[in-house]
Amino acid sequence: MRTNIVLEDKLVEEAFKYSKAKTKKELIHEALREFIASRKKLDLRELRGKIVFREGYDYKKLRRAG
Repeated sequence: MRTNIVLEDKLVEEAFKYSKAKTKKELIHEALREFIASRKKLDLRELRGKIVFREGYDYKKLRRAG
């Protein structure tokens, strides 16, 4: 998809400092991939009340074993 956008020069310069991208196109693609990955991560708070441990599960015993 071809798109023309105006980017803030300072923002792009700073992003290049944290990236191995050589071009603006690579930089934008990397940023989009990271944005998508971060949004896909499940917020652990959403799991509250949804995890059921098996009867007899002893997490303290497992900690001592390690």
